[in-house]
Amino acid sequence: MSSSKLKKDNLSQEDLLNFSELFKLMKPRVMSLVIFTCAVGLLTAPIIVSTQDAIIGILLVSMGEGAAGALNMWYESDLDALMSRTCLRPIPTGKVNKNQALIFGITLSVVSVVALDYFTNRISAGILLFTILFYVLVYTIWLKKRTAQNIVIGGAAGALPPVIGWTIATGSLSLEPLVFFLIIFFWTPSHFWALSLYKSGDYKKAKIPMLPIISGVKTTKINILVYALIMSPAVIAPYFFNFASTFYLIICLIMTMYYIYLCFILYSSKITKVSNKIARKIFIYSIFYLFFIFLILLIDNILK
Repeated sequence: MSSSKLKKDNLSQEDLLNFSELFKLMKPRVMSLVIFTCAVGLLTAPIIVSTQDAIIGILLVSMGEGAAGALNMWYESDLDALMSRTCLRPIPTGKVNKNQALIFGITLSVVSVVALDYFTNRISAGILLFTILFYVLVYTIWLKKRTAQNIVIGGAAGALPPVIGWTIATGSLSLEPLVFFLIIFFWTPSHFWALSLYKSGDYKKAKIPMLPIISGVKTTKINILVYALIMSPAVIAPYFFNFASTFYLIICLIMTMYYIYLCFILYSSKITKVSNKIARKIFIYSIFYLFFIFLILLIDNILK
């Protein structure tokens, strides 16, 4: 084998490695939920979109959300290095430098918004642009290190993908995407505060003012329970606004009651080790919970 061929093979392996690390900047696990909720918003809309247009739209939204994730990692790389949950991300480990992450994030942001405007409509592109800017400028740069309510306000960015999915299909806003938004918006605090309970040492080390650090464990448990209760009307709203059936209502009530039950058990728990175990259980369950709520919405819509 010639040396030039070896060199080409090595270069291709390096390119693949670099691409893999850049892809990790986009927070693939978070992006998978973004893709799914966006798809549900698009597929439950009253206007049918071609498969090609749907795929292009969903991919561009996920690219935009991934760009926001990359810019978040660029700005928070110093904090990520201090936390066990994030210390193995590409920038803290030196696999990607900050300038690369910044250029990658900005490039993806511009391409995704411009392309979404071209392939779908201006309102979808506008909401995607707002999502990226809100997540990076308002949540990451302004709120995260300034207030314990960072998650509550910042959660708006994560709640917009199903709205964009809906507008890709319809080119307009209505009650349905607003309900989708509210479900995710009110789900976010209990999800992330549960994480902050059993990872409070990390947040304290990084000097991020999460609720358990600023207001204490008891207040955090109360807030988790309160937001789980506040979320409930939003979750059952599709049934009462006549865009979901009794099938959806029954399943989501069972799942939501169990969610509230877990939050109540957490509130009642007095032993730190037990509380952390329950908080972790809530965090994991909440991910499956949100996924299945939107899955049932989609199935219910298909069965109509």
